[in-house]
Amino acid sequence: MKEISHLTLSPAAKFSGEIVLPGSKSMSNRALLLAALSTGTTEIKNLLTSDDTEYMQKALLQLGVEIIPTGPVSVKLKGVGQNWAQKERAEFYLGNAGTAMRSLTAALCLGRGDFTLTGDPRMLERPIGDLVDALRQAGANIDYLGQESYPPMRIQARGLQGGTVRIKGNTSSQYLSALLMAGPYAAQPLTIEVEGELISKPYVNITLNEMRRFGINVENDDFKRFVVPQGSYVSPGVLEVEGDASAASYFLAGAALAHGPVRVKGAGRSSVQGDVLFAEVLQKMGAQVEWGPDWIEVRGGTLRGVDLDLNHIPDAAMTLVPLALFAQGSTTLRNIGSWRVKETDRIHAMATEARKIGAQVEEGPDYLVINPRPVSEYVHTDIDTYDDHRMAMSFALVSLGGISVTINDPKCVEKTFPNYFAEFQKMLSYN
Repeated sequence: MKEISHLTLSPAAKFSGEIVLPGSKSMSNRALLLAALSTGTTEIKNLLTSDDTEYMQKALLQLGVEIIPTGPVSVKLKGVGQNWAQKERAEFYLGNAGTAMRSLTAALCLGRGDFTLTGDPRMLERPIGDLVDALRQAGANIDYLGQESYPPMRIQARGLQGGTVRIKGNTSSQYLSALLMAGPYAAQPLTIEVEGELISKPYVNITLNEMRRFGINVENDDFKRFVVPQGSYVSPGVLEVEGDASAASYFLAGAALAHGPVRVKGAGRSSVQGDVLFAEVLQKMGAQVEWGPDWIEVRGGTLRGVDLDLNHIPDAAMTLVPLALFAQGSTTLRNIGSWRVKETDRIHAMATEARKIGAQVEEGPDYLVINPRPVSEYVHTDIDTYDDHRMAMSFALVSLGGISVTINDPKCVEKTFPNYFAEFQKMLSYN
């Protein structure tokens, strides 16, 4: 796929089939890090194979963690426990992998050594100051090597003292997750107080759930205060990663647009991922939805616009933009300010590309309003993807609404779902 600079998708009559979801990116990178921090050997099954998880594994290998492939989507990882990150000097290049950058920034502070973290040009534009400020309160020695509050950074690691720290909750839940995962190995119990309203709470729940699987139970006081006990992570032996609920949203949305049915396997009502709630949003828009413990099935319907607070599912919420182009009535996506510090400024990027198709879009600091037009007034366009996997995956759905679309730089999906377009095209029918 790397040699393809653009991909044109013709209007499809139907979108139907079944897909076994790849492993969740969020859960895969958390599992890799916690397995490295634990005592014992962990076999991780259904591990996502993607750019983001590759960056995490490369960093762990640099630190001497033994990772042995045991299958196409499984590895065995020998944990190092509290002997974590004992290295005189190391530099880590993490591309644009936000989960790796944020979690490793905190975890490396637990070790002993001189560490530099850097990434691609977009990563150097993604803020990390709130996390660094909190880590400094816990005794970390971190310096910025470029612009204040942004990577690259130098960590002179001598362990974390712990105690009580405060962190802002309104920029990214990844900062809190990073602190939580590092917490058990601080010299004193770590108490984290959240300033303001915490966004993306379901992602914090993923972190707390993964920590429990490795033997650490965090006290959660209504997402305003967290008490992390001292202790050692202990391998659960075998850990199965859930299917990626964010990835599921594209296939479920495709069924809502083009009749379906589509069934996704690997995430359902029993999932700990907040993005499974995207299926409930589809119901509100008029799609027919059925659930099982680990599957979701969607059939088409007459889609209508919605006005929703989507703070709890920021990644899957992007998938609503192409749906809104073909719904009856206006759609308003609220409380999505975190989009602005993702792989690109997603609010601006989504608005820009939707306007190119012909939609009327109002862009606000933390919201989008999409006013659809008749399909006959839409035009074929080249969608710029901003090196953002979710831009490419979302706008592919436009082809299911009755117009063709060209996706520029489709290889950007390798960040989280390298086989996305192959799986997408399997479900297309043109008659």
